[in-house]
Amino acid sequence: MVEGQEGVGWDDWRGLARAAEEGGYDGLLRSDHYLSVGGGPDRGALDAWGTICALGPLTERIRLGTLVSPVTFRPAAVLAKLTLTADHASGGRIDVGIGAGWWQGEHEAFGFTLPPIKERMDLLERQLDDVQRFWRETGPPPVQQPRPHVIMGGQAKRRSAALAARYADEYNVLYLGPDAVREKAAAIAAACAAAGRDPLPMSMMIGFIVGADRAEVRDRTRQLMEYHGEEGDPGAWAAARAAESGWVVGTPEEVTEQLRALEAAGLQRVMLQHLLFGDLDVVRLIASDVLPAVAG
Repeated sequence: MVEGQEGVGWDDWRGLARAAEEGGYDGLLRSDHYLSVGGGPDRGALDAWGTICALGPLTERIRLGTLVSPVTFRPAAVLAKLTLTADHASGGRIDVGIGAGWWQGEHEAFGFTLPPIKERMDLLERQLDDVQRFWRETGPPPVQQPRPHVIMGGQAKRRSAALAARYADEYNVLYLGPDAVREKAAAIAAACAAAGRDPLPMSMMIGFIVGADRAEVRDRTRQLMEYHGEEGDPGAWAAARAAESGWVVGTPEEVTEQLRALEAAGLQRVMLQHLLFGDLDVVRLIASDVLPAVAG
């Protein structure tokens, strides 16, 4: 999962897609933002669904999509047609993440309205219903049947869980340890039971620091600290990320063990948040030393 608003260019996207395809990853997902969240004015963004539509015919196997597209950016009809176009361009390999939106700065900078959360949740409910209705009722039909894969993201609170049980195919959470994952999975399962359906698959976006050895872990930690504009001891910084935000940190063997613990807690899929997007070596390291151990 790549934060596309942090200066990721088209050559970067092509390189990431190629590495994901060759490495055996399930997919390449991206944020849907127009303004840098963690950096400055030198970090730009290509449009999320424009990027996905362009990558569709350049890839053959990996899934492509957003985590997540704010309802405040596009009318339902526009999102439905963009995602349908991506579905056709990719041959049916699209994950459509939809959420309420939150980043006040980009809404102000690009002229979007960010209503209070209650109104955004109302808008989210309408958009989830309208997008799927447009897929059903306007042509051409989606390649992926019965529809493109819909992901809802959030904290599994009452209304979010109920909407997911009604409209989504997967529920995504952020930065949690195994105990919190179990709690959120139980909330989603309860909402699904109330809606008369089986529990949704659970996934999580999570930060990571992986190195072939301790020196490489420390080096990548320093790079991430620089990315965040922070200073201090790399070991302490990495430990804080693991303790406070659930990042997986360490050698491939250690990270594999941490991912297995998350799987045991109820996750079916993990989206590794690749902030150092130009570092394809770590993409290859995970592909060779982690994916074979956790796949399937």
